[in-house]
Amino acid sequence: MTVGEAIRAAAEALAPESDTARLDAELLMAHLFGVTRSELLLRHMRDPSPPGFAALVERRAGHEPVAYITGRQEFYGLPFIVTPATLIPRGDSETLVAAALEAKPDAGRVLDLGTGSGALLLAVLAYLRQAHGVGIDRSPEAVAVAVRNAEQLGLRPQAMFREGDWLAPGWADDLGTFDLILCNPPYVESDAALDPQVRDFEPATALFAGPEGLDDYRVLIPQLRALMNPQALAVLEIGANQAEAVGALAAASGFATALRRDLAGRARALLLS
Repeated sequence: MTVGEAIRAAAEALAPESDTARLDAELLMAHLFGVTRSELLLRHMRDPSPPGFAALVERRAGHEPVAYITGRQEFYGLPFIVTPATLIPRGDSETLVAAALEAKPDAGRVLDLGTGSGALLLAVLAYLRQAHGVGIDRSPEAVAVAVRNAEQLGLRPQAMFREGDWLAPGWADDLGTFDLILCNPPYVESDAALDPQVRDFEPATALFAGPEGLDDYRVLIPQLRALMNPQALAVLEIGANQAEAVGALAAASGFATALRRDLAGRARALLLS
């Protein structure tokens, strides 16, 4: 069976479980070849299908995310290592990076709270080469992934990562202050119906935040001002229906807010100043 034939068969098999069945099959095949999807489509479609493809397709049919199978995910044009210890960086979160770069192009110190794979911080630092950043995560496994990403992207001199939990007393005592703070906190309602590939595979501690999805905002937002330099900006990711609620929490802590929407027009980032 050729690569092209195997991909067609895999796409048919995955169609009941995935809205992106053909793309999934192509990415899994490209992973086996060790090439990009474009290179696969241009140069390998007539090659014999390699062993191991069926096993990867079976994993995807069980709802395992493609990014966890391949260990890679692109974000803001950069390649990131991902593991089940971290959320998979999503295109929606690129809204935070774009907003931060537009609003604070002169930032010198950047803080990323709940850094996970390091995607937000490292994407910003890739463009702000004068800046240095700190990424905080409660998971030591996630911190290790973020360090690997900084190393592979050549950003290790600009970025440091450490364990930290904003729910713990004294977690920020020695951090200092920053010009820009980024945060994609847990914000999913505890009883929300999620796709199996999210619910069953991505880390629950990075997803769920109480019955309204607001628990972490309530703890974190009142602590932000002490971490901010004069004229600093904090950029928080929010759920599509949370702009009003998170905005009210921010206002109660003395912040002015501005909303940014993602490419689908959904509320996605709240800027606090």
